[in-house]
Amino acid sequence: MRAVAAAGVASVILCAGPGAPACHAAEPERAAASTSAAPSGPAASGPEEDIRDIRGPKYVLPAWVLPAVAAGVVILALGLYRVWRWRRNRRARILLPYEMALERLEDIRTLMQPAGAREFSIAVSDIVRGYIEQRFDVAVTRRTTEEFLRDLLQTTHASLARHQSLLGDFLYQCDFVKFAGMSLTLQDMEALRQSARAFVLATAKPEEASTVQEAHDALPAA
Repeated sequence: MRAVAAAGVASVILCAGPGAPACHAAEPERAAASTSAAPSGPAASGPEEDIRDIRGPKYVLPAWVLPAVAAGVVILALGLYRVWRWRRNRRARILLPYEMALERLEDIRTLMQPAGAREFSIAVSDIVRGYIEQRFDVAVTRRTTEEFLRDLLQTTHASLARHQSLLGDFLYQCDFVKFAGMSLTLQDMEALRQSARAFVLATAKPEEASTVQEAHDALPAA
């Protein structure tokens, strides 16, 4: 500020001298220069610098969203864990004879084609024979149908005795397809499969000793 005041005094002294007209002529130019060189401040900034983009409102999640998501994740994890344990226990548990037979009867659905009638009859017959061996401890797989049905009259298993006629029809039909080349429709195959399934379900539960003995006494003599 002192330097500015000194410069002003000097200019006044100079302007009072012989060159006063020229000095007065230069005063408007100085005024214009000082005006243009005025320090820039907030008022001197252009109007485009004062206008800023309007921001949209900030979205805030409701307070219940995060707890709900966390609870859903926990429920899903528990459900997956229970499914995993159920499948592991199911694989670890030894299947009963009737459970194995029912699973195999479901698996042979892929063989139910007219061109594969022989393969289907062999498979369904082997399932029933294997089930009888495991369930009743009776040798069946290496015996002919006639031998098995003849010995069935002397069995102490009432379930086998009660289903002698059903087993006979089932095994003979399988033999006709296997050895005589008899054709089967899809309906015939499904009927054989359902017959085998019905026999397995009917004989799945263990029998009481008294019931077995009564059924054995009621069998006709050979």
